Amino acid sequence: MPLYDFQCKECGEIFEVTLRFSEADRIPACPKCESKNTKKQLSKIAAFVTSSSSGSQGSASNSNCGSQGGFT
Repeated sequence: MPLYDFQCKECGEIFEVTLRFSEADRIPACPKCESKNTKKQLSKIAAFVTSSSSGSQGSASNSNCGSQGGFT
């Protein structure tokens, strides 16, 4: 099950919630103040994948990775 990051708009608490894909649109209550005024955040993993993949265009063609068609 995926792990989602949320931030409470009332108290600022940042917390993680494990949700099934079918529950991904559910907005959980803040564990600190119990407010339902929370917002899904961009996760650290998603931010890393997004930033590393956007900055590496063209670099794959310069690497030796896969140029031999297998492991050497």
